[in-house]
Amino acid sequence: MNAPELRECKGCGLFQIVPELEPDTRSDCVRCGITLRRERSNPLSRGLALNAAGLGLFAIVWTTMLMKVSTMGIAHETTLISGPNELVRQGLWPLAIAVGFTTGLAPAIRFLGLIYVLVGVRLPHPLPNLRGVFRFVRGINVWAMLEVLLLGVFVAYTKLGALVHMDIGPAVYALGLLTMVVVWADVVLTPDAVWEAIERTGQTHAPMPAERLSSPRPGAVGCESCGLVSVPEEHGHHCPRCGAGLHARKPDSLSRTWAFVVAGAIFYIPSNYYPVLTVIQAGSGSPSTILGGVEELLASQMYPLALLVFFASILVPVFKLIGLSMMLMATMLVTTQAGARFMLPQRTRLYYIVAWIGRWSMVDIFMESLLGALVQFGTLVTIEPGVGAIAFCAVVLLTIVAAESFDPRLMWDAAGHNAHRPFDLRRPISLRAAQ
Repeated sequence: MNAPELRECKGCGLFQIVPELEPDTRSDCVRCGITLRRERSNPLSRGLALNAAGLGLFAIVWTTMLMKVSTMGIAHETTLISGPNELVRQGLWPLAIAVGFTTGLAPAIRFLGLIYVLVGVRLPHPLPNLRGVFRFVRGINVWAMLEVLLLGVFVAYTKLGALVHMDIGPAVYALGLLTMVVVWADVVLTPDAVWEAIERTGQTHAPMPAERLSSPRPGAVGCESCGLVSVPEEHGHHCPRCGAGLHARKPDSLSRTWAFVVAGAIFYIPSNYYPVLTVIQAGSGSPSTILGGVEELLASQMYPLALLVFFASILVPVFKLIGLSMMLMATMLVTTQAGARFMLPQRTRLYYIVAWIGRWSMVDIFMESLLGALVQFGTLVTIEPGVGAIAFCAVVLLTIVAAESFDPRLMWDAAGHNAHRPFDLRRPISLRAAQ
């Protein structure tokens, strides 16, 4: 069981004591409800097994046949790498880099890095730089989008059904199984357990204090990377455990988030004006915008799929930009006067929802990459992604970065709830069964 520890809530900034937790339980912030810590039974061994299995399935996904398409006696097989290769051939190399990174490089780094760390902490002589590798893996995890890729494969398969005959390859089945393994591994492996295992190897950035803080001393902050609460001035402004820079709040959070939100809104205009896809049959065809693709699905009576594409490709980016803007405006406008609470817990949870769903807008990009690689039959049938796809991909990536740049604790600061410290540590912690 974990030892009781002082934690700062990443959602609202409240310091509170997390007590000992039994396996499969979690502690939630008493003020905003965001999870502070989650405990699982045997997380390191189970996490290692699942990530090793995931790496094996990942190799199958990238090396075996994804789909086979045929029309009028002509057959064409593709693997996952065919999509980025076709994008490069058509001159859409920025799109190829985005697809290759989010579906290939980032997941590979994630699997290899976690295996390196989970094996390294078990050896008699631990592997070097475990804390640096785990910090990097935690940072790149947001860009690994295998579950979104699976949805993109499903959408591409459904969209091609009316054009060509299709056979599903082993890579699709491996991808479905891999998605379940990744979700299971994320549930099983708790970051706190890994950081404490790294700490036990002695590979900390600086000597750990003999006694942990039991109350929030003046200037104490919680590490954004590993959650350890310490005083920056005592450790050279770096976390003594993981070495990350210590900041009371994310540096320049408001200005950086505003910049990314405005940039995303600018790119959103050409993403809907320029074509994202062109289907050429018998030498003729017309470009299709995102809205045009939704209209085609509706005309084919694929109503659930049309709703899904409309939600992921249009509503999610729009509402993400609007949601971030509303939170920023509230942060800047709500004063520190007593009692200015304006749905703070709800806005905090909204931020985490907005940050999570934004990645699903990449489904349209993955679908277009697959369609461009699958359907290349000369003058018979050809599908080509358009320049609008690059602008739309930029919108999605910019809004993801904007969400990562925003610090929800600023909303509570602006409302005056974090103006006085220390906080009342006698308030009971919220304990729940882990989900």
